[in-house]
Amino acid sequence: VQLQASGGGLVQAGGSLRLSCAASGPAFSRYGMGWFRQAPGKDREFVACIRATTSNTYYADSVKGRFTLSRDNAKNTVYLQMNSLKPEDTAVYYCAVDTPPSLILSEIRFARGYDYWGQGTLVTVSS
Repeated sequence: VQLQASGGGLVQAGGSLRLSCAASGPAFSRYGMGWFRQAPGKDREFVACIRATTSNTYYADSVKGRFTLSRDNAKNTVYLQMNSLKPEDTAVYYCAVDTPPSLILSEIRFARGYDYWGQGTLVTVSS
């Protein structure tokens, strides 16, 4: 599985960006998809995920109510709509795949559970 993340850039605080992650493979609808981010000098942290079969979404508390994750199975793509951005959202954002989907809810926030990773896209939020 190959992942291509895009959509990062420089935005002012309060602005919006939409990240995309396009995945290869015929079984995209059966991929659990996650987004993580890593700021300079910090560990990679969970941002959001969308489940394979239910398309249920889960968010980190720090982004809940501001970020929305969705998927378009026809385009093999997930979208992370980020609104009301804050300087502390500045990081490299990575998408990841859980396939075959095996993570239980208690595991979805941990990077080690995901099988494939994209190259990352940089989001910079200026104050």
